[in-house]
Amino acid sequence: MPTDLAELAGQLELRVRPDGSPANPVAVLALDDWRDAPPGLIRRAAALVADALPVTAGVLTEPPDARLRPLVAATTLTLAPRAADGGMREVVAAGDVPGGTDLEGALGRLLAAVERSPRAAVACGQLVRQTAVLGTAGGLAAEAAAYSLLLGGPEFARWLGERGAPRPRAAPAEPVLVSRDGGRLAVVLNDPARRNAFSARLREELLDALLVGAADETVESVELSGAGPAFCSGGDLDEFGAATDLVAAYLVRLTRAPWRVIDRMAAKVTVTVHGACVGAGTELAAYAGRVVAAEDAFFMLPEVRMGLVPGAGGSVSVPRRTGRWRAAWLMLTGDRLPAETALRWGLVDAVTR
Repeated sequence: MPTDLAELAGQLELRVRPDGSPANPVAVLALDDWRDAPPGLIRRAAALVADALPVTAGVLTEPPDARLRPLVAATTLTLAPRAADGGMREVVAAGDVPGGTDLEGALGRLLAAVERSPRAAVACGQLVRQTAVLGTAGGLAAEAAAYSLLLGGPEFARWLGERGAPRPRAAPAEPVLVSRDGGRLAVVLNDPARRNAFSARLREELLDALLVGAADETVESVELSGAGPAFCSGGDLDEFGAATDLVAAYLVRLTRAPWRVIDRMAAKVTVTVHGACVGAGTELAAYAGRVVAAEDAFFMLPEVRMGLVPGAGGSVSVPRRTGRWRAAWLMLTGDRLPAETALRWGLVDAVTR
């Protein structure tokens, strides 16, 4: 029977092949089958799902009632048609995914993404569960550990091979511009030729600028934006794979993190985004007290496709805004989220027209 706990437990048991890859990285759960189950049985099922190691993808065809909510909340994410999402953050409406696809199409997108990078997908699913209940410091430590570990994995190595050799380029003279007008501090990412790719140098100069805003009590507001056609196109891809000491990579992510500074002074930080907000662009912006997006802005978290997890604090900042379920969808699929959907999901606070 669909609501048999032993059967469910077997479905949720992660099986690992001899090479270390997950044989069943995702478990699809037909949640409609549990509608008539007793509340006590639903709570026990929810406890099993919450402890599962695979990514758990719930599927609903009708809005959940109150009794079913514990099971919906226990999944990594739950998919439903737009009319059946019930307005819940725990549910991703199929109409919100690219192309406004149907439920079957949305599930297919998720399964294909997990199949491409099953190790990273399982790590990501577990990570967002942890960061949802940890504070900022603990969440960032968990993220840095997962990210640094995956740098040594075969899925990231595959992506490096697909990327090809790094391309030499001239670095901008001033990758971050800083200006002061009374109590207002303006910080501008300034590498427009590379759509403000988040290089190590840009990271360091952004960190220095933000530390000024955090330390100076006369700074009343900090405004962060990007020059050129995009706010930030994500990490500088030509620097990926440069780390050879993975422990050092872990420590750098903890100690040289501009997003931690934004988090400390979030109430006075406004980030204005436009164009591409990819990877680090989405992740650090989400820490701000206010995020304003232009109509052409779009948001993506492509790291799982690369065999990684978000590494610029996004596993902490994005779930805070969208809920961990919609954050998991963005991270696992790498889908492009337009500004209007980002506003509806809470990833941004306003869209300028």
